[in-house]
Amino acid sequence: MPSQTTDFAITGGGIVGLATAIELQSRHPKAKITLLEKEPQPARHQSGRNSGVIHAGVYYAPGSLKARFCAQGVAATREFCAEHDIPTQTCGKLIVATDAAEIPRMEALEVRARANGIAIERLTGEEARKLEPNISATGALLSPSTGIVDFGEVALKMAALFTARGGTLRLGTRVTGGDETAQGVTLQTSSGVISAGKAVFCAGLQADRMATRFGAQVDFRIIPFRGDYFAIKNQPADLVQHLIYPIPDPERPFLGVHLTRKMNGGFTVGPSAVLAGAREGYAKTSLNLTDLAATLSYPGFWRLLARNAGSAMDELGSALLARRYLKKVQRYCARITLADLAPYKSGIRAQAVSRDGRIIDDFLFVDTRHSLHVCNAPSPAATSAIPIAHHIADRLLGVASQ
Repeated sequence: MPSQTTDFAITGGGIVGLATAIELQSRHPKAKITLLEKEPQPARHQSGRNSGVIHAGVYYAPGSLKARFCAQGVAATREFCAEHDIPTQTCGKLIVATDAAEIPRMEALEVRARANGIAIERLTGEEARKLEPNISATGALLSPSTGIVDFGEVALKMAALFTARGGTLRLGTRVTGGDETAQGVTLQTSSGVISAGKAVFCAGLQADRMATRFGAQVDFRIIPFRGDYFAIKNQPADLVQHLIYPIPDPERPFLGVHLTRKMNGGFTVGPSAVLAGAREGYAKTSLNLTDLAATLSYPGFWRLLARNAGSAMDELGSALLARRYLKKVQRYCARITLADLAPYKSGIRAQAVSRDGRIIDDFLFVDTRHSLHVCNAPSPAATSAIPIAHHIADRLLGVASQ
């Protein structure tokens, strides 16, 4: 196939890649920009398989990229959605303590939220139950600015804007190799060779492989964690008015199973967090031997497992037995029963883990001479996609950060 040239090549048609494409267009409207996505549609992985929560930024370490970009991303996401008639709801979130032992953790979380400049209100158990009669709570934090949206719809709108403004979106095009030269980046793809002046890689679940393939120096591996969700049936439309989250356990790496309102009016609970047998296989039985071998051969995985053995066994039990999963939900919503849990699509979190077994908890970007690799972009990446795109463009174009 004949070689093609472009000014900017972006690999990955999730929400971060699409936001980056639009940002580069706005800065260089005459440039040729090509976005490559191996799937037949954008947002087929993390961007289209998440909780749909517009996070306020309660949980993130003050001063971190997560805290900074999430705070900016709430307003940016809502502004984008309002401009393009994408519905959102600002339903707020209750983070509930279900026993006295969780109160100190709740108070620490309140301190962190205030350090991040996030609107937060502490409630007694009685005040929380007055807001949400179907919820059990000893105390709670109310995050009034948390909302919901269909991020898959946001991504599809971004794709439509990108192409309408002259961008080239090449679906069904897999990047199979390439290298970086003194002049730019050459990408080998399933539909031919592309030569680009600058390249951005938003490869999500394949981020480590893509970075290594193009010569970036990285010391992490993507470990895929499958998150199982259930839809809630048999319950009234006013089961809860807010999103309901448990107080996170600092000994566990993820936030826990939460009850989430959906834009279609229903509810889901989830996600769990269990090792996935395939990076892009969403069934419990999905298995990719190459993916699994990459995980099991990595020393950082075993060190991570050793640090979180109890949590891992608990998550595995919940993934295998719906009754154990249900107990997590019933801690704060006892009226949900086993008969109320209906199948719902799973997601897979691309989690970067260092060689010493440490979860890389912040967004991670790695630069080369002509490229930028988005190496770690877990939640709240969807909320933060627009400010992340600004950051990527600044770094790629050598703009000093403000």
